Amino acid sequence: MTNLLLILTGVLLNAAAQLVLKKGMSQIGTIQVDINAILTMILKVSTNLYVWTGLLFYVISFIVWLMVLSRVEVSYAYPFLSIGYIIAAFVGYFYFGESM
Repeated sequence: MTNLLLILTGVLLNAAAQLVLKKGMSQIGTIQVDINAILTMILKVSTNLYVWTGLLFYVISFIVWLMVLSRVEVSYAYPFLSIGYIIAAFVGYFYFGESM
C-alpha cells in the first residue's frame, strides 16, 4: 500500500507541475524564437510564482519517483504515469478551456 501511495503521489505531483507551469506560461504569453524574446522570457519566467511552483513540484516528484523506483519494478510503476496524462487532459479542458 505504501508503494502505491508513493507512485500516486509522484504521478499527481508531476501532473500538477505541468498544470502549474501551463498557468505560469499562460500569464507570460507566447515565446518567439529570437534572442531578445528569449531574454525577455527568462526575465518573466524567473519572476513568475507559478513557474517556480511548477519547478518545485517537478523536483519533489522526481525525488518521490526515485523512491518508487528503488522499491518496485519499473514495469509495475511506469504504467501509472498514464493517470497523469488523463488528469492533465481533463484539467486542461475544464480549467484552461483547451480542446481534447
